[in-house]
Amino acid sequence: MAVVKPFKGVRPPKNLVEKVQSRPYDVLNSDEARAEAGDNEMSLYHIIRPEIDFPVGTDEHEPQVYAKAAENFAKFQKEGWLVQDDKEQYYIYAQTMNGKTQYGLVVCAYVDDYMNGVIKKHELTRKDKEEDRMKHVRVNDANIEPVFFAYPDNDALDALVAKYVTDAPEYDFTAQLDGFRHQLWVIDNDDDIRVITEEFASMPALYIADGHHRSAAAALVGKEKADNNPAHKGNEEYNYFMAVCFPSSQLTIIDYNRVVKDLNGLSAAQFLDALSADFEVEAKGSDIYKPCALHNFALYLEGVWYSLTAKPGTYDDSDPIGVLDVTISSNLILDKILGIKDLRTSKRVDFVGGIRGLGELERRVDSGEMKAALALYPVSMKQLVDIADTGNIMPPKTTWFEPKLRSGLVIHKLS
Repeated sequence: MAVVKPFKGVRPPKNLVEKVQSRPYDVLNSDEARAEAGDNEMSLYHIIRPEIDFPVGTDEHEPQVYAKAAENFAKFQKEGWLVQDDKEQYYIYAQTMNGKTQYGLVVCAYVDDYMNGVIKKHELTRKDKEEDRMKHVRVNDANIEPVFFAYPDNDALDALVAKYVTDAPEYDFTAQLDGFRHQLWVIDNDDDIRVITEEFASMPALYIADGHHRSAAAALVGKEKADNNPAHKGNEEYNYFMAVCFPSSQLTIIDYNRVVKDLNGLSAAQFLDALSADFEVEAKGSDIYKPCALHNFALYLEGVWYSLTAKPGTYDDSDPIGVLDVTISSNLILDKILGIKDLRTSKRVDFVGGIRGLGELERRVDSGEMKAALALYPVSMKQLVDIADTGNIMPPKTTWFEPKLRSGLVIHKLS
């Protein structure tokens, strides 16, 4: 059963939240972080992207860059840009995109739950990325950014959240870049805190939606601290890490699409002919075509959109991995026809989050940068949960959750 606890959040005063908050560290590069921070010394990018405080081109993995993150975190607290709450409490974090609002609970999840599989994964992690985030957690002695979890729908938690969100939020702002709204409420009532803890304790599992590397890093540093503490008791703050947990039914997974640099020596006609062995291929013209169901794909090639529908027998609906459209497209198109064997390492394929729209696929092909684009129907939350529950791992670049969590609204100190 899932263990969560309230915590004393470190967060900006209400009048500074828009100056402090930022996008997550991994959705933008150093140059973009530098541009977004501009002359705003309160921007969280000075902590999560501290290379922006060094000359352009500085390697973000240099020891002095990690040290700068810790220096800036201390500065933010000294200046009063981040202040720790006096009481252990939970928080409600709401995100509104395209008129739809999802309500998450900001909690501290249990390191042991990650280690023993109560917190379930659906993606592999890379050791280099884990180590990068572990260094960041170590130097700051804090989880600066939350991870993104899903939990089974729960009526008692829904009712509790509904009660709070009728009141004015502590934070309420709209991010300028994407127009998404972000709100935060504080849950400091002892009875409500107890209800949240007890309801999570009844759940057999939590699911990582986004932030596999941050989850791994936070849990591994927590275990590291426990192993290195001769007086370890098990109730120390480092035994927990910060997560925002949303009901599964509220979450939206959008498409995660592919673009390829070449057709493996084939002409466009030969490529389409090869596709016809496993797919029903139908030309749709120059207007953007969006996949309409599972096992239906959209191909953009030489100015024309095509519908590709996988033929029966080319996939196994009883296999939680084999039934995924990312698996079908990887096996039957990228591997079988184009010879792209490893999506993690191949330089011939790139990935485009659906938030950019299918017009971005057209742009990258029409520019000559890419030869063809493949749009996929989004994975469902049920598919994600089924895969996590069976201990399977999704292929690379399968899920894209939107909206992304904003960083800097709440931080969790490990001591």
